[in-house]
Amino acid sequence: MRLVLVTAAITFVVDQLSKWLVVHVMGLAQRGAIDVLPPVLNFRMAWNRGVNFGLFADDAATARWTLIAVALGIVLFVAVWLRRDPPGRLGLISGGLLIGGALGNVIDRLLYGAVADFLNMSCCGLNNPFAFNVADIAIFAGAVGLVLFSGSTEQGKHKKKAP
Repeated sequence: MRLVLVTAAITFVVDQLSKWLVVHVMGLAQRGAIDVLPPVLNFRMAWNRGVNFGLFADDAATARWTLIAVALGIVLFVAVWLRRDPPGRLGLISGGLLIGGALGNVIDRLLYGAVADFLNMSCCGLNNPFAFNVADIAIFAGAVGLVLFSGSTEQGKHKKKAP
């Protein structure tokens, strides 16, 4: 579980530090947009009050507290799951990424009432109108990693015996 905690802590700190630097130090909250390496990488300020792509953002107060509760429930579920049936190293890192990212977005909702999204990437003639953040990347990578690497560390633990 130590690997999960270390990965979650690093993910959380990198997420919150990136948001603080871009939103407050670079002034993205006031400027709205900063072209970094257009069109590949741009910073576009977006306060996401819903889930992905702003879905379910109609009632901001209800959505805020519901999404905080859901995120904390997922964090608890993943932590208990990883403790009871620990996967290999990559599975533990994946769990840490998911937990750290989810907690990063929870802190945003508590501090700002919305998640601070700022990364915008487009390529090859495709214009992406959506923004995301480091926590979103970690949550996605962690979820995919848990699907791919969630097998038990004890090979054959769940195999049935042949008659």
